[in-house]
This record gives sequence, structure tokens and C-alpha cells, in this order.
Amino acid sequence: MQLLVRNMTEEYAKQILTWKYEAPYDFYNNEESSKSHSELLENPYYAVLNQTNELVGFFCIGSAAQVPYGSTVGAYHEDITDIGIGMNPSLTGKGLGAKFFSFILSYIQETYKVDSIRLTVAKFNQRAIHLYTKLGFDKKVEFSRETTEFITMVKNY
Repeated sequence: MQLLVRNMTEEYAKQILTWKYEAPYDFYNNEESSKSHSELLENPYYAVLNQTNELVGFFCIGSAAQVPYGSTVGAYHEDITDIGIGMNPSLTGKGLGAKFFSFILSYIQETYKVDSIRLTVAKFNQRAIHLYTKLGFDKKVEFSRETTEFITMVKNY
């Protein structure tokens, strides 16, 4: 699977907002609203396409990738570039995550020349945590927001 990064467009945003994940990953389902639509278009979100221009996933960088509550508990006190990712639910659980995320990490490293990169993941998402650990991320800070526990993980280059 050959991947390409493109700027987020209205069409990609509409597609992403209709994605529905199966439980327990339905936690990541988006609400189709003007607010969530604006979030994708007005922040540094990027589409990831395959060689036939199909939307494989997306990523965002900066504060858009943070869980807002995490700032109030010091989860983001270090000056590190944050990343958030999402993969088309029709492609999850098929062994494509490592290639997808490695591609994004390489793109960010080449484009932004970062020393470290941080992500935040829901603690229940052991599938993602396993992948992130395999790709060199270490667990850093844990925090809870209502009934959900989160972990920040950092990869140093």
C-alpha cells in the first residue's frame, strides 16, 4: 500500500465524520456537526490517501491532537509536538496499522524535523498501545477524564 499526504478538504472531512467504529472503539466515532466539521478544516489535519486516492486515514498535529482536559492536569507540560491519528474503520484490525503510522511518523519527521513526538491514547485501546510501543513510544503520563483513562506516550528521535 503506497500512501500520500494531502491537505484536509471538505470532502475528506465529510467522509471522516461518517466513519463508525465497532465497540469498544466506537469511543472514537465522530459526531457529524458543524463544530466537528470545522475542527477538521480549521486545524492542522491532513488526509492520508492510498495509490488510488482512497481515504485511508488522517492525522493532526499540535494542540488539536491533545485531549483538552490533559492540559489542566499537566499532561502536556513539556514542549513536544503532539500527533493524533485515525484510520478508516474498514481497514482497522487487518495488520495495516504499523505501515500506516510509520508512514505518518516519517512524514512528520521529514517535514517538521522534530526531536520528539507525543500522542494521547485511551487506556482501554490496548491494540493501539501495543502498536505505539512497537514503534518506539514510551508511556509517560496517565490521567482520567470522567470515565475514560488516557495515557500520553512519547517517541524520541
